[in-house]
Amino acid sequence: MLLNSYQNELIEAGCDEAGRGCLAGPVFAAAVILPPDFIPGMLTDSKKLSHKQRDVLRLIIEKEAIAWAVAEVDHLEIDKINILNASFLAMHRAIEKLSLKPQYLSIDGNRFKAYPEIPHACIVKGDGKYLNIAAASILAKTHRDEYMTKIAEEYPIYQWKKNKGYPTIDHRNAALKHGLSPYHRKTFTISQPQLALFSEIKG
Repeated sequence: MLLNSYQNELIEAGCDEAGRGCLAGPVFAAAVILPPDFIPGMLTDSKKLSHKQRDVLRLIIEKEAIAWAVAEVDHLEIDKINILNASFLAMHRAIEKLSLKPQYLSIDGNRFKAYPEIPHACIVKGDGKYLNIAAASILAKTHRDEYMTKIAEEYPIYQWKKNKGYPTIDHRNAALKHGLSPYHRKTFTISQPQLALFSEIKG
């Protein structure tokens, strides 16, 4: 069973991102402060849930959280500052947007650029250990999926409604055949050797 938060003495926001490994679109991040008596239900790491389950949980989290916020860093910024820094920046933007300033941050992963004046802990696979990080993973994922589904209407050849910008075989093939869209991250290389390697991994 997941714990509510990493520590209980200070007001804590869980933070996570979505879209870091994608070839196209922004990276999204969310920050969530849950009430101490939050009832988790089926809440867990977003990757372990179905699309429908995530959408249901998103509504519950946005209704019951003490505070929540979602922010993004677009593909142009990603190309300028790299995806790792973009992930940190997206989290900072989400934290900044919170209606209640947290006193502590629990971050999914093993690296983070410290947010001014707020201590933090980096927790590997934190979205499977703490409810506030799991909630952040749900919001980041669902808000990003919604965005990718919307821009997929402009460029249906890449099948973003299905792959959400991740490097699937169909997505890579479409990019190699038709070239890159304005939403693609130009610093992310799409090449035949990578495609062959990805095919081996998937196979």
